[in-house]
Amino acid sequence: MSTEPTVVVTGIGATTPLGGTAPETWQGMLDGRIGVTSLTAPWVDRFDLPVRIHAPLAVEPTEILPRVEARRLDRCQQVAMVAAREAWADAGAPEVEPERLGTVIGTGIGGALTLLDQDDLLETAGLRKVAVLTIPMLMPNGPAAAVGLWAKARGGVHAPVSACASGAEALAWAFKLIKSGDIDVAIAGGAEACITALPVAGFSQMRAMSTRNDDPAHASRPFDRDRDGFILGEGAGMLVLEREESARARGAKIYGVLAGVGMSNDAYHITAGEPEGEGGARAIVSALKSAGLSASDIGHVNAHATSTPVGDLAESKTIRRALGDHPVVTATKSMTGHLLGAAGAVEAIATMLAIRDGVVPGTRNLDNQDPEIELDVAAKNREVSLDAAVSDSFGFGGHNVALVFTKA
Repeated sequence: MSTEPTVVVTGIGATTPLGGTAPETWQGMLDGRIGVTSLTAPWVDRFDLPVRIHAPLAVEPTEILPRVEARRLDRCQQVAMVAAREAWADAGAPEVEPERLGTVIGTGIGGALTLLDQDDLLETAGLRKVAVLTIPMLMPNGPAAAVGLWAKARGGVHAPVSACASGAEALAWAFKLIKSGDIDVAIAGGAEACITALPVAGFSQMRAMSTRNDDPAHASRPFDRDRDGFILGEGAGMLVLEREESARARGAKIYGVLAGVGMSNDAYHITAGEPEGEGGARAIVSALKSAGLSASDIGHVNAHATSTPVGDLAESKTIRRALGDHPVVTATKSMTGHLLGAAGAVEAIATMLAIRDGVVPGTRNLDNQDPEIELDVAAKNREVSLDAAVSDSFGFGGHNVALVFTKA
């Protein structure tokens, strides 16, 4: 009989294009709210960028964080702090020895705004104008470090950097740290905020982003026949994970169980996933094994589905290879846009709440499902009784992560 602890979720926090909190974000998904709008920053015209749509935050972090604190943090760190504080308060601020508390927070790009802004300052105004905190504000472990410092987490501060799988990978490693007995509680998730000229230009050059500029609300359309790329968004998602035994002992509210995790790598191409979905399927199968479940136990998949022609098709093969065609699939990026390193954590929250509430949010803008996508994709909200569900995430570099959630 296994003596490993069960890992439960006792707190959630999010700031996204759909809302400034996790409940607002979830309600936005159920309402079919679209967070995609026109991008009118002056640098769009300056560089004649072909992409003129984005998915900005619904609530500015500076409206929530104290002004002095916000000034010392890059925007990526700001959103991490907002979501982490919400999650910690939602969990009831559990009393835990600092040495038994860890933070595991991923980001795909990190402090891009600071890096680019300070580089401009150095070029135009000279050394004396460069901020003293430039390095801690731009480093990719900045969100994890900032939250760890705030929470006084001495059990370890970890910062997975695995592109768009970073948030999901952070949850996977937090799960492993608790399972192994290294820590009892973790604040884990992902954060991203890099909507500025260079990232938009870089993704544009790859032809990875939608150019449906005249119709922002319908630009993100995962699994649809007419999809043409993702929409760059920003935000953060955080979960408080802890041992079930201690959570129940303190009478904590339990959202659900993180029952299993799986990770793999395609080793195929730096930006493209393996086209037959083999690597992603291995991650899902590994997560099922970790959870002690079979494919038939999974009733729902919150898909990574970014709305790219190649990526969505490959993911559909991943899901069919690992789970068959019976799970109800949704793609919440149709509403949030692509939050890069934060995406997996926000979608993990949505997956868990779908189990809790018995409803799968519809995939918006799915007007004509691609006939090659042989999945049961929910175009509208669907009520369904769920005991277990999967959230999968993939990232440039071949990263594949799968998380299995079950009822508490």
